[in-house]
Amino acid sequence: QVQLVESGGGSVQSGGSLRLSCAASGYSFSNYCMAWLRQAPGKEREGVASIYVYQNVIRDTGYADSVEGRFRIFRDNPQNTVNLQMNSLKAEDTGMYYCAAGPDGSVGGFWSDRSRYNSWGQGTQVTVSS
Repeated sequence: QVQLVESGGGSVQSGGSLRLSCAASGYSFSNYCMAWLRQAPGKEREGVASIYVYQNVIRDTGYADSVEGRFRIFRDNPQNTVNLQMNSLKAEDTGMYYCAAGPDGSVGGFWSDRSRYNSWGQGTQVTVSS
């Protein structure tokens, strides 16, 4: 059973920065995708960023257009931790951020599709005030 534990959310003013972390345990697959998705009140859950790992090597990352150039997803030591560095935050970045994971074969190229993931964290709130 894969477990994902997020941390690092909080409140920040527009233009500020936050770093989210997702610690994963209990997985056995070697080719996988981990991603951050977010959900604002009254809106659908949307993909923010993804990282694909093949044989324990990062093979690709992906970003939503709305965060490209401001957010960075990266893996940290221990290598089962995936971080999301968020800079130049805007009010529209406000929402509950979820870490998700799934085998690469299930996610494929559809990393922003929530239905592709079989493991989820509990979510961490990010609030950006303008």
